[in-house]
Amino acid sequence: MVTNVTNLSRSGLSDWVMQRVTAIVLAVYSLFLTIYLVVNPGIGFEQWSELFQHTFMRVFTMMALLALVGHAWVGMWTIATDYLTEKALGSAALLVRFSFQALCGVAMFSFVVWGIQILWGL
Repeated sequence: MVTNVTNLSRSGLSDWVMQRVTAIVLAVYSLFLTIYLVVNPGIGFEQWSELFQHTFMRVFTMMALLALVGHAWVGMWTIATDYLTEKALGSAALLVRFSFQALCGVAMFSFVVWGIQILWGL
């Protein structure tokens, strides 16, 4: 079993549950946007902007963004621990794995901050 300090949930079961819950949130958000775009063909900037002026839509979008980050983190952690191993990379495996996870973490944090700025105008 691979243990790693960068695994936030510490359990395979909680990783599995997180993947499923975040996938449901992302599916509902995607379905909502798809239906909205089908019902409103030829949508313009004004109507799109008006949709995101509602607090519900901002919160729903923020929830989807956080779900995307959680979903991606579990996926990237799994890739790092499954494929960036000592067997594959030799003695540099820990440094490569940590660097990969740090880069993913910084990118995800940046996307969340950027999303907050876009949604809430901060």
